[in-house]
Amino acid sequence: MKKLFDELSYKVSRETTKLYSTSFSLGILALSPRIRNPIYAIYGYVRLADEIVDSFHEHDKERLLRRYKEETFQALEDGISLNPILQSFQEVVHEYKIDHNLIRQFLKSMEMDLHKIEYDSELYKEYILGSAEVVGLMCLQIFVEGNTAEFERLQPFAMKLGSAFQKVNFLRDMKDDSQILGRNYFPNVDISYFDNRVKSEIEKEIEAEFKEALEGIKKLPGSSRFGVYLAYRYYISLFRKIKKTSAHKIINQRIRISNGRKISLMMSSYLQYKISLL
Repeated sequence: MKKLFDELSYKVSRETTKLYSTSFSLGILALSPRIRNPIYAIYGYVRLADEIVDSFHEHDKERLLRRYKEETFQALEDGISLNPILQSFQEVVHEYKIDHNLIRQFLKSMEMDLHKIEYDSELYKEYILGSAEVVGLMCLQIFVEGNTAEFERLQPFAMKLGSAFQKVNFLRDMKDDSQILGRNYFPNVDISYFDNRVKSEIEKEIEAEFKEALEGIKKLPGSSRFGVYLAYRYYISLFRKIKKTSAHKIINQRIRISNGRKISLMMSSYLQYKISLL
């Protein structure tokens, strides 16, 4: 029965999320049960593309990503894929009528990661749009359950949240990005001269985006509000830790939040939510 295969496909997406991201797994568990599987499917899909460009160093990444792109749109056309990650993803895209241009924009940013690029302001914005903002929009389409008016109202906030998350990731991963992958996403920033002044300017951008994004989180439907707020709290905590860390340490070690701290954040976030601070 195809139902068994569909269950397997969502299970693979769910286990992929749990394996790769404790923080997002906790956030998804705080969502309404009916929208958890669709969000797992989105995460599993983007995670697989990330793995191609970030981890498969002994393989032809360009060929693998090109095949992944082809298989994505073939699955969307056929309404089925033997790849469980693509199977759950295509079902969600069809069910929630996710714009295929969002998928194309995401894959374009993944393609950018295959090449050594000197990022200027425009390329920086384009990369963040595809790698983070459109992923937020895919999730938003699920959160509003196809309500076009609500999607358009909340779209700017979802994009700001995705952008803030991605910029925090850039700071967190600066060591591996620069030393292992040879990447530097920040425009007009020479890693050799990355100092506290430059770091502070980037942090100001992130703070402004987080502030705007929080206003959008408060407007989300009850089925998704706490889960998104939990992810926001995790990233705010990580961001504050990064702010307290010198530029020299940022480029020489990866900043992390312990699993114990993540559980603590979940509990405190729930208390804030219950006493209507959101």
